[in-house]
Amino acid sequence: MQKNRKKKGRVTPVLVVILLIVILAVAGVVSFLVQRYTPSRNQMDQKAYFQLTDDTEAALVLNGCVSEEKGLMIQGEVYVSADFVSRELNSGFYWDQESQAILLITPSGVMKIAPGDTTYSTAGGQAAVQTGADGAIYIALELVKQYTDMDYAFYTEPNRAVMRTDWNGLRQVEVTAEQTDVRYRGGIKSDILTEAVQGETLYFLETLDNWVQVETADGYIGYVEKEDVSDEQAAPVHVTDASLVFAGIRRDHKINLAWHQTTSQAANDALGSAIANVTGVNVISPTWFSVVDNMGTLSSLASAEYVTQAHAAGMEVWGLIDNFDENFSTETALASYSVRTNIINQLIAAAQQVGLDGINVDFEQLSEASIPHYIQFLRELSAAAHGANLVVSVDTAVPQSFTEYYNRGAQAETVDYMIMMGYDEHYAGSEEAGSVASLPFVEGGIQTLLEDIPAEKIICAIPFYTRIWTENFGQVGVTSEVLGMDGADQYVTQMGMTKIWDASVGQNVASVETDTARYTIWLEDEQSIEEKMKLIEKYDLSGVAEWKLGFERATVWGIISSYLTE
Repeated sequence: MQKNRKKKGRVTPVLVVILLIVILAVAGVVSFLVQRYTPSRNQMDQKAYFQLTDDTEAALVLNGCVSEEKGLMIQGEVYVSADFVSRELNSGFYWDQESQAILLITPSGVMKIAPGDTTYSTAGGQAAVQTGADGAIYIALELVKQYTDMDYAFYTEPNRAVMRTDWNGLRQVEVTAEQTDVRYRGGIKSDILTEAVQGETLYFLETLDNWVQVETADGYIGYVEKEDVSDEQAAPVHVTDASLVFAGIRRDHKINLAWHQTTSQAANDALGSAIANVTGVNVISPTWFSVVDNMGTLSSLASAEYVTQAHAAGMEVWGLIDNFDENFSTETALASYSVRTNIINQLIAAAQQVGLDGINVDFEQLSEASIPHYIQFLRELSAAAHGANLVVSVDTAVPQSFTEYYNRGAQAETVDYMIMMGYDEHYAGSEEAGSVASLPFVEGGIQTLLEDIPAEKIICAIPFYTRIWTENFGQVGVTSEVLGMDGADQYVTQMGMTKIWDASVGQNVASVETDTARYTIWLEDEQSIEEKMKLIEKYDLSGVAEWKLGFERATVWGIISSYLTE
């Protein structure tokens, strides 16, 4: 009997051990769960977040992104590099190497600001443009804000300038919880950047599972729990300050512009016959001016008699200036303030002498390095031309990926009209045969321009010409020849071709083969012109331009005019 009692006594310690193990396991699970599901209260180092090393710097937060570039703190004011201002905020702030000054064309006039010049100063009385210790040029953000369509606020601890220049598609959420943490990443273990309180509005960036990426008003980009904020909604519509808008000069009717290629005085004298069968055209643009050297010397065929005759026919005259002379480098010459001024002065003087109504700028084959100088030229030209009551229009090729650097939006800001040359889809140097101006090509160009430029500034140019393409069998590549409308029809007849309407390109297409070659032509005729005019009407553009007089049939003028009614 005693033996049995001893066995029972030895069971008790075993049970205790098992119980202790269970308790420890439960404690471990509880500890794990607490550790896993308890939000971190670690605060992220804010200087580290904004990548600041000391108080002489200021972070630059632009459109929901923290820039790698830093601003400078100079006596309590934020200055940013002229390069950053021009590239990211307002390309109108142009550093002119020749005059060693910032040039800024505003709706109210021209500003020229040299470093250290206190004519333009901050609220603290400092020069708004200064040279930094690194030799770079810096501009006070306070000055930039005065002449730029942007929201801007400055915060301390740490120093940061929060800016917005893009409001397209901007959305926001409102904090519905009493308070919510804005964390560096989505997840309760991520460090806390800042806190947002009930009723606070945050810019919405994206949704990530149970988290929402947001931007706070004071420049933090982080994540809040989805349950702590409202559903996203459109942010209030941004209204641009009217004082920042270049009103320019625009007509209260649709433009119908015809280019008149004039390479001699004889062409000027032939104006009467060139427009004898023309109807509906209200602007004629003779190719009169060309820059012939890097000093900005202008060649001119301008004629007062021509202008008088055109006016009598009910047409304004917008003289065209080009950069086609091989002795003129757009990149080199337009980088010089004195050269730009020389070109503009000659152009305005000639325009006033013969009574022009406007200037048409046709600078082509622009290099990426030339674009800032070209845009500055357009700004300075527009300021001078508007002072002389002259319309300024600028020609541009159909936008494509390899010309994104043209910055057409900036080009269009100060000029009155941008004319998209809706042709040269396939051109003399093309490696394959194709349309000069298919409908999808033209429409795609219009849609791209409309992303940055209002319809009331856009004119779509259409071709009166086409190309006959020759593909010699056994040879690589193609050759082509330009033909006007009548010439193209005559060619089709002579070659025994049959025209077939191709709705995918909006043109009649004709082709024939011989023993040695294939000949193909995408015709520009009444049908194709009407399809292009439908696009101009569809997108409510400011009008049409045609290249060029002499290539058309008289029957197209009525078609064009029928789509230009207000």
